[in-house]
Amino acid sequence: MRVDPDLLLVLKSSEIGTAEPDLGERLMSGFLKTLVETGTAPARIVCLNSAIFLTTEGTPVLDQFRTFAAAGTEIFSCSTCLEYYKRSDKIVVGQASNMKETVAALLRFPRVISL
Repeated sequence: MRVDPDLLLVLKSSEIGTAEPDLGERLMSGFLKTLVETGTAPARIVCLNSAIFLTTEGTPVLDQFRTFAAAGTEIFSCSTCLEYYKRSDKIVVGQASNMKETVAALLRFPRVISL
């Protein structure tokens, strides 16, 4: 898998869309699986709000995140969000980060995908 050094993926929820939660979870899972299948990984993934559930215990997409991590993708979960959801000690992939790092990434990366 090739890491695209210009690409930042920002995940703002554990779901895609705002309709039915089950559908949104399926869409997110499908998106991440398809992204893995392309053979291109983002240089960094930032998980905000409920997207931190994708990097913590019980995540249904652990295999995809481990594939990205093994390729060299940096994976960050919002520390404020981890604290809010009481999951600071449940990270299984990546590491906690702060808003300063998130803003710096948003300003640095030339291409940003936000879901």
